[in-house]
Amino acid sequence: MQFKLNPSSGQPLYAQLVQQVRHGIETGVLQHGDLLPDIRTLAETLSVGHNTVAKAYSELEHEGLLQLCQGLGAYISAKRRQKSRSELLCSAQESIQEFVAGLRKKGLTDEEIRRLFEAEILYSDSYMEER
Repeated sequence: MQFKLNPSSGQPLYAQLVQQVRHGIETGVLQHGDLLPDIRTLAETLSVGHNTVAKAYSELEHEGLLQLCQGLGAYISAKRRQKSRSELLCSAQESIQEFVAGLRKKGLTDEEIRRLFEAEILYSDSYMEER
């Protein structure tokens, strides 16, 4: 996995790295047992100070997502986790917003869209039971 940091994002660089590793684990790009670059190598690759990577790795280790082995490197020590309920709801909301925008582009009114959603919620369960 390749990491990219954005110094102008307003988010600390170590936090960006932590977030990218978490995302890699959640999406399955990083798997339990995968080896990450050592602190010095990753710091040089990202053109950041060693302390930035060390702080990120330390936080990931504290969370149980990384295991640091002196002289051997940093290993992913967490299995892919399910999305939290709030992450699931945010993702669903984004999907619905995109879907509704598409229906509006097709010329449906908000009232028509609302009725379609309500009908789907009310009748889809009984429809699925009949199948």
